[in-house]
Amino acid sequence: MTLHILGWNAHWAAQQDALARPDTRPARVLQQARTRTLVHDGEAGIAAILPGRAHADPDAEWPVVGDWVAIRGGGADDLAVIEAILPRRTAFARKVPGAVTREQVLAANLDVLFIVSGLDGDFNLRRLERFVSQAWAGGATPVVLLNKADACDDVDGRRLAVELAAPGVDVLPLSARSGEGVDALTPYLAPGRTVALVGSSGVGKSTLVNRLLGYERMATGGVREDDSRGRHTTSHRELVPLPGGGLLIDTPGLREVQLWDAGDGIAHAFSEIEGLASGCRYRDCAHVHEPSCAVREAVERGDLAADRYESYLKLQREAAYLDARQEESTRQRERQQGKEMSQRIREIERYHPKRRGRDR
Repeated sequence: MTLHILGWNAHWAAQQDALARPDTRPARVLQQARTRTLVHDGEAGIAAILPGRAHADPDAEWPVVGDWVAIRGGGADDLAVIEAILPRRTAFARKVPGAVTREQVLAANLDVLFIVSGLDGDFNLRRLERFVSQAWAGGATPVVLLNKADACDDVDGRRLAVELAAPGVDVLPLSARSGEGVDALTPYLAPGRTVALVGSSGVGKSTLVNRLLGYERMATGGVREDDSRGRHTTSHRELVPLPGGGLLIDTPGLREVQLWDAGDGIAHAFSEIEGLASGCRYRDCAHVHEPSCAVREAVERGDLAADRYESYLKLQREAAYLDARQEESTRQRERQQGKEMSQRIREIERYHPKRRGRDR
């Protein structure tokens, strides 16, 4: 496996040269787990670690699957050291679960994001809108895969509903188990292109990976009959080269994606609402109570589905709240840094009074 098979090109070569670190060489992150990072430098897979300074820095950026990194060392029995992460071209990210306001990048440098939804009890248009918004925000092209087409009595109806909820996005029904419709994915999996799979547990991502590989690599599990939810058969993120030359990133099941820096992604995912908004009386119309709101008028006429409108408002509120949280976190961090600097100055003045006098 060469670097070019892993997606290396002139863009990444220029990024590596810009580092001006001749003692390092490029590699791509293939696997990320809690205790290890596996990279490939075009010759072999190598276990790699971050330098000690990164572990001491709470704001240090950590590599994720799909990243291109500059490594040093990594002989037959030695670990490589990741000295730098090349600037990401695209990423699929979310806010970390819980109360902490921080970004979690799930996959980097992907060209296409396959959003897998099961045509069973897992089918959820509002969740798909959220995934599509975050995909656009990160720079990847979303494609919705409607899996388990062999278990659905109204595939065309479901496909139409998704096309209305995700305008401009390709929607492909298929059955990973039987292979029906899987050939339609070939154009997205061209040599050197990176595609990531996301979706809830139980939608059949591992089955689809096995189908694309042509052999059973990923463990698969069943789903509960009451809600069609499955067990997490994928426990870590991994980049897998495909026989046709494409690169596939599989991820563990996600119940939902909390937005992160998704304002532009929401605008893209709800492009028809953004188009209607240009006809509002007020430029800063929130589309809630303002008079002569073209968006609300479209809802009242039936030209815009009420649930689509409500979903748009919900995501906009969530994005605005998150922006406010991020700004507050930045202010708190700056205040803390200012306090620490003042404390260091006081300590210098306390223990070096002669220097304090000279400085004055």
